[in-house]
Amino acid sequence: MIEAVHSTVNAAKARVVIFDFDGTLSLIRSGWMDVMVPMCVEQLAALGTGESEVQLRQTVEDFVWRLTGKETIYQMMALADAVRERGGTPLEPLAYKKLYLERLWVKIQSRIEALRSGSASPEQYLVPGARALLEALYLRGLRLYLASGTDEENVQEEAALLGVAPFFEGRIFGARDDLSSFSKALLVQQILGRTGGVSPEELLVFGDGYVEIEEVKKAGGTAVGVATAEPECLRVDDWKRARLLRVGADFIVPNFLNLEELFGILFTAPLSVGK
Repeated sequence: MIEAVHSTVNAAKARVVIFDFDGTLSLIRSGWMDVMVPMCVEQLAALGTGESEVQLRQTVEDFVWRLTGKETIYQMMALADAVRERGGTPLEPLAYKKLYLERLWVKIQSRIEALRSGSASPEQYLVPGARALLEALYLRGLRLYLASGTDEENVQEEAALLGVAPFFEGRIFGARDDLSSFSKALLVQQILGRTGGVSPEELLVFGDGYVEIEEVKKAGGTAVGVATAEPECLRVDDWKRARLLRVGADFIVPNFLNLEELFGILFTAPLSVGK
């Protein structure tokens, strides 16, 4: 089921497509919020402010979601700010990030190792229909970019393990130590600012996070919100949907299985793969 939020919007003129990675294409890190949110709640609860776990969880979910799509360090900066606001002395954001990544690795290590060894199929860790979508867009002649808040070396390895890296032809970007050298906002500006470059209506984004949807909509492009209920990815997650709509998503999808319908809506033309 594809929800067209703005019925007059389409991406018929699209030349460039930006993809988020985790939760949009990849399921390798599925469940990351179930690691990050409890870790942050734990840090705040240790301050003994008297706030309930429900209150703390709401605080954490708000900043985690608001910063989803940005580099992970920004969520850790927000955690440090929340600790400071409650009278605590926070760790450095990099220390919080290290703690989070250590806990996340426990959750995803077996997935990575299974893909590395070939004992797991890449399809097992792709959002349903993702490969067919990339193939169809690539054959249509669109230029594809992959942009993630996960560390760049990890994104590059995981995209390769899933067999989707070739569709992006080296245009794979992730978090770097130098925060000024990459962001999704900067990528959008660079794409639009090139000589003989892309105009706003030629820009399309697929994402499950706040940042990529907001930045492309702010620029004047078209946004597909991937509000999939992980890990099965067969229905829309209402929590994700509400937040993606709030930042301007033009379309909401649970996966990419209805590719012909999606192309008909986005490009006002049928899917032409293999023709």
